[in-house]
Amino acid sequence: MKDHIKRALISVFNKNGVEILAKKLHELDYEIVSSSGTASYLKEQGIPVKEIADLSGYPHILGGRVKTLHPSVLGGILARRNFQMDLADVEKWGIPLIDIVVCNLYPFEEVAKKKADLGDLIENIDIGGVTLIRAAAKNFRYVTIVTDPTDYDVITDELARLGNVSLETRQKLALKAFAETALYDSIIHSTLKKAMEDEELFPHTYPIPLKKAADLKYGENPYQSAALYEHPIMDISFEQMGGSRLSYNNLLDADAAVKGILLLKDSPGCIIIKHTTPCGLAIGENLISAYEGALASDPVSAYGGIIGFTRVVDEDTALEVSAKFYELIVAPSFSTEALKVFEDRRPNLRLIRFGPNHDDNLRLTKTTFGFLAQKDVMPPEVDFEGGEWVGEKRLDLRHDALVAWKAAALAKSNAIALAKDGATVAIASGFTSRVDAVEWAIRHAGEKSKGSVLASDGFFPFPDSIELAARANISLILQPGGSKRDEEVKSACIKHKMPMLITKARTFRH
Repeated sequence: MKDHIKRALISVFNKNGVEILAKKLHELDYEIVSSSGTASYLKEQGIPVKEIADLSGYPHILGGRVKTLHPSVLGGILARRNFQMDLADVEKWGIPLIDIVVCNLYPFEEVAKKKADLGDLIENIDIGGVTLIRAAAKNFRYVTIVTDPTDYDVITDELARLGNVSLETRQKLALKAFAETALYDSIIHSTLKKAMEDEELFPHTYPIPLKKAADLKYGENPYQSAALYEHPIMDISFEQMGGSRLSYNNLLDADAAVKGILLLKDSPGCIIIKHTTPCGLAIGENLISAYEGALASDPVSAYGGIIGFTRVVDEDTALEVSAKFYELIVAPSFSTEALKVFEDRRPNLRLIRFGPNHDDNLRLTKTTFGFLAQKDVMPPEVDFEGGEWVGEKRLDLRHDALVAWKAAALAKSNAIALAKDGATVAIASGFTSRVDAVEWAIRHAGEKSKGSVLASDGFFPFPDSIELAARANISLILQPGGSKRDEEVKSACIKHKMPMLITKARTFRH
């Protein structure tokens, strides 16, 4: 084989550091071959470059849509150096071998974030670059693929020390390259699905683009490693504005708090979360009154918890909250004065600004049997006018009924919530027996249970819970209904003259 020239093909959109790389490769006696845009840039830097069109003998066509897709280019990348059949073809057709491919792609992700129209999206889908990357990654035994500028020094250091790039490094870079093209394609799919208004909820395949946003100290427990991944084009307004580094558990609890914020967003509201379930929830005239109501629901469990607010946290609220120990606060924003209070009084308290929006795409849960997918929607609103009432229609208790209903919907099943005067007075969460949940909630609320509204996230299988509620002088019960013994449950309510609203909407949360 006559062609023994060391050769690197460079075709990049992101040109950060590429001139330094190309200069080092040139000094190491590599011939540099580049696509037109990259070639022009490198020539401006005084680096000798041969254009791909010169290598292939074929010009760019279709307005630049076809630049690198040619046997002379792909053959030089894919040829196996120890296969005589491949080398014979290389010799026969005069294909120049390529040892290093440096390539990154059109910034489809950035175009997608700008809400570009379908035409612009299509024109920013990279075809040739993806092909170059996949070809080089496939042939990693002989070819080095570099897609990330942070790896430029890795290969030039090894070339200077060893005379080549080690197989171990080529393998790592190949895996990284395949991950890059997989991410790229999944972003395209996700974006075009929305742009083309494809509303199929459960498609045959469901690629998910995920990019690491941060390494976390550890997972739920210190022996578990963890990281945070984000959807590159998902519209999430999120910013940490103070405090210590976020942990895995912080983020899980903050997510639960955000759901509470979204449910309470129409009023000044507060939710206190412990282990992803609410221990207090309230609405009030302002954030302080809402916070006081939520805290009073379970002040012991609130210690070290997560707080969610529906309004901008001001100085007075910050002063009130900073009197106790919490892990994190989530809110639409924080005033400058509030940030100063937290910095002075609770410097480690984590503060997250989160815009109250909601992505109702699929929620995925990994199980032993595969991934479960379901539509991720907020719990339904209670229809007080059109719902099925048993006994007196207590519309005057709508305020407390909504608080109780939302608290039960946010808690782990089986869940029972009691609310009074705009705040929960008890939230029983995660019980395996519904009647036990009712009994615990009433006992926890004590005297406050009298006159409160009781909400259940699931039906009552027996009338025993109604008997307990009647003895506690509960004013109103909300439950979805659907039990085989619904009539017995209704009869118990009528017997005790206890109003009940059957919502016909179960709100389980496992």
